[in-house]
Amino acid sequence: MIDLRSDTVTKPTMAMRQAAFEAEVGDDVYEEDPTVKILEDKAAEMLGKEAALLVTSGTQGNQIAVLTHCRPGDEVLLEANAHLFLYEGASMSALAGVQPRTIQGTRGVMDPEDVKAAIRPDDIHFPETSLICLENTHNKAGGVVVPLENMRAIYEVARVKGIPVHLDGARLFNASVASGISLRRYADQTDTVQVCLSKGLGAPVGSVIAGSYDFIQKARKWRKRLGGGLRQVGMVAAPAYVALTEMVDRLAEDHAHARQLANGLQHVKGLEIEKVETNIVLVHVGGLGETAQSFLHKLKDDGISAVPFGPATVRFVTNYDVSAKDIDRVIDVVISRYQY
Repeated sequence: MIDLRSDTVTKPTMAMRQAAFEAEVGDDVYEEDPTVKILEDKAAEMLGKEAALLVTSGTQGNQIAVLTHCRPGDEVLLEANAHLFLYEGASMSALAGVQPRTIQGTRGVMDPEDVKAAIRPDDIHFPETSLICLENTHNKAGGVVVPLENMRAIYEVARVKGIPVHLDGARLFNASVASGISLRRYADQTDTVQVCLSKGLGAPVGSVIAGSYDFIQKARKWRKRLGGGLRQVGMVAAPAYVALTEMVDRLAEDHAHARQLANGLQHVKGLEIEKVETNIVLVHVGGLGETAQSFLHKLKDDGISAVPFGPATVRFVTNYDVSAKDIDRVIDVVISRYQY
């Protein structure tokens, strides 16, 4: 099976498996796991923040950030198709008791003036705007790299109003590799940031949130409340450290494979391919007379997996376990079925 459903399906490398086997461990709830400390210190350094905290997933990291920044009854501003809004089970409402207020962006990018206008005035009828959330790269928009200048402008709006900014940087490494802009420069436009180590970087488990010392201490308590206080978690942190230090630059291969796929499919009459910026390819199949589900069913018969991303839109995500040869195979399969 050529698995292009997500970069979360990657298998850990032999170096990661060996690192887990050899990891020095301790009880992380007591902050005694040396391998976790090494990982968190490295992540904080790379992101230019005072401290970092290992969490089990990107969703947990994002929700810990919301819980730490907000109080029940507050409002959070975020883009209308943000992962935090669409794909995290309404966690911010269910757990933090906050109200999301969405802003329609252009390919995932919010206009700073729209953000400014959405901030609530001081009025007893309104919730308080307590957090602004960004996402980079933007998943639903097709792996779009949100421009640094846009992030900077929104951050300035937030600073003037005294509102913190959190970045869902689940694929921030992809944004950095694609743009040539460092992780630190992106993170500078935020107060807190979450990055996933288990997507394109290939770690089996884990994300990191980073921010000020004070924020991380408060976040640590929220992690415990959510059942995320783990014990000998160095066995998770060790492969995550390998991912962080050895797997970032190779993301360029995934980006090249995504462009290869898009270029190959654009010659199939009836397919509409969105612009590819990183490792996500969105393909609209309605021109073939197919729905996303019917198109994917036929691909599965040929040993290819992807996911629906709308009634007639399919998402392909390139990843470490998919080669250029695999991409050629996908292109050949689609051409053989639909090119007459």
